[in-house]
Amino acid sequence: MTDFAQVDLQAFFVEQLRRAKVNFERALDCKHTDFDDLYPYMNEQPQFFWYKRYVAWSELLTVVRLAEELGIAWTNEFSSQQVEFIKGKVLQGKVLDQWNPEEEQEEESLSHMEE
Repeated sequence: MTDFAQVDLQAFFVEQLRRAKVNFERALDCKHTDFDDLYPYMNEQPQFFWYKRYVAWSELLTVVRLAEELGIAWTNEFSSQQVEFIKGKVLQGKVLDQWNPEEEQEEESLSHMEE
């Protein structure tokens, strides 16, 4: 067990933010997360992927809330649009569609190049 009195709290929360962000992004992309291991029998259910996204979103919001309460900067780990989504707190379709807009632009550029 880690002695939290000796852990750099800022570095600890930055790492937790990064993990929560990656976990959420993996859930968005329907990739494997720890949640899949908790409920392996649910993989066959269509609503499982939506539930997994909400769980990952809740985890992200929880880590952000704790960082804010401790006065730890968290916005540097996210784009300005992602920060706005997090501050809005509601997992809307817009969040799902526009979380990584730069990837969409790259895909559009590649598809135009292929044509």
